[in-house]
Amino acid sequence: MATDRMHDVVNLQAQLARHGFIAERSFAATLLLTMEMRRPLLLEGEAGVGKTEVAKALARLLDTRLIRLQCYEGLDAHAALYEWNYQHQLLAIKLLEQDDRSIPDKEQDIFSERYLLKRPLLEAITTTPAPVLLIDEIDRTDEAFEAYLLELLSDFQMSIPELGVIRAAERPFVILTSNGTREISDALRRRCLYQYVDYPSFEKELLIVRTQIPDVPEKLARQMVEFVQSVRQMDLRKKPGLAETLDWVAALLRLGVSAIDADGVERIMDSLAALVKTREDQAGLTRPVVEKLVASC
Repeated sequence: MATDRMHDVVNLQAQLARHGFIAERSFAATLLLTMEMRRPLLLEGEAGVGKTEVAKALARLLDTRLIRLQCYEGLDAHAALYEWNYQHQLLAIKLLEQDDRSIPDKEQDIFSERYLLKRPLLEAITTTPAPVLLIDEIDRTDEAFEAYLLELLSDFQMSIPELGVIRAAERPFVILTSNGTREISDALRRRCLYQYVDYPSFEKELLIVRTQIPDVPEKLARQMVEFVQSVRQMDLRKKPGLAETLDWVAALLRLGVSAIDADGVERIMDSLAALVKTREDQAGLTRPVVEKLVASC
């Protein structure tokens, strides 16, 4: 039985790789549990390490819809759950003025599903087949919004006063991400499986580059990844993530760079806009610093 489960994990790794996501064995095992237990998965880590890509890859693997709730400061329940289409309801009220039915009957018409605007959370629990629900950057919201999520993540249902309790037709596959800008509540953590996503190792990042940009020559790919890994060791305000690595590789190829060497320093300097994304960090990557990094690749 244990051997079968190990095979399932390895098989999931291979499937994820075919859909463009490289996962370590422990990560694949956690994702397998998420899929089988239908428990939400909380992913924490620095911005740019590929947390959002997990949900995208899972949706591709399952051949299902990806529903994304992008969190932000001030996000409230109505924006995430549902809203009433007030304009259409007002129009309906006008049309119902000549209707002889009782007021309760008219209200039942006005507060019906045809006037309900489904936002991501309600959309996720009423969609079949089960979608992947990505709740992205949950740490940008406040604890009050987290409280709204607890019923959904515990029982996959939500209460709408005018309609009653709406239960999930099928439990969605839920991925939550956090960049760690604030501490997530214990109540929310208890409802989730957990995985910390770190910056990738050299070998993993190289494999990702070769998977995403297969045209890059092997030697050049290794040099590029060595350069990025060295940049991450610097005291930067915003260390480059995987997205920056892939952007930078693409930028260098467009600039005709065929090797990370002294002859290409000028074009490497020209390409840094794709790799480092703050004024302070770009100022720190002076020509002498870049030449030193190039020499070490």
